[in-house]
Amino acid sequence: MKSTLYRKKWPLLVFLVPALAFLLVFLYYPFVQNIINSMSEISGLGTPSQGMQEPWYANYAALFTDSRLRTAMKNTLILMVCTVVFQVGIALVLALLVDSIRVGAQLFRTLYFFPIVISATALGLMFNLIFLYNGGMVNQLLMGMGVIAENIDWKDQAHFLFTMLLPVMWQYVGFYFVILVTGLNNIPQDLYEAASLDGCTGLSRVRYITLPLLRNVLCTCLVLAITGALKVFDLPWVMFGAGMPREQGWLTGTYMYDQTFNRGNVDYGSAIAMLIVVLGVVLSNVANRVFKPRDDI
Repeated sequence: MKSTLYRKKWPLLVFLVPALAFLLVFLYYPFVQNIINSMSEISGLGTPSQGMQEPWYANYAALFTDSRLRTAMKNTLILMVCTVVFQVGIALVLALLVDSIRVGAQLFRTLYFFPIVISATALGLMFNLIFLYNGGMVNQLLMGMGVIAENIDWKDQAHFLFTMLLPVMWQYVGFYFVILVTGLNNIPQDLYEAASLDGCTGLSRVRYITLPLLRNVLCTCLVLAITGALKVFDLPWVMFGAGMPREQGWLTGTYMYDQTFNRGNVDYGSAIAMLIVVLGVVLSNVANRVFKPRDDI
């Protein structure tokens, strides 16, 4: 017998219509408006549009000649690679280690996930104290150990990428850790027991059983890592703000914000936002095709 919920359609509409209205107002309408803004002439934040650009694609053409945007793209690509290799990689190792223990597993899950619940502003200020404030805790530690004779400028050309990317990668390891632990919990223990009877243990079990069965979960983590790297903004902005070192520290997210809110180039900032969206869609589709989830898993 079908449930009353499915025999009467109006309860479905009660839940679906408000959700759709919320998406239309706060997601789809701003997205469409952003497309219009990217082709319009807007002189400053909060000012009305003065009409369409001449030509309408002028802002998009400017993207190809903007040297700072190229720098932002390069830094974002580096962040993307580091995210896939270190965030997802470290999360996978931690998930495998925690899944192999029985005592204290819940404690480790909580500790590794904890950075996610801390605001990015608080984390940015914390890493400022570690690297940038009054020499920084790291400099004081290294000087106390006699490793260095004077403070290292962690904002300079040689170190700023490490200083900027480390907090971002550290914060979201726990996010992918939880996803991967959930995937590990869905693997039937019968497979491991049968494999142990055949002499498959240790790394062989991980290689031939765990990783193949985690393929779909890893593909999901990969797509999230790629799209997430394109949108990174909060932590780098709290740590560096508009004072990006020698104009070489921009990411796509921070550069878009600077153009829109600091320089008043709302139309150009909207064009950068559209570039981020297009890159996210294209790169996630490429990742899905390369690491295509399998239906037989």
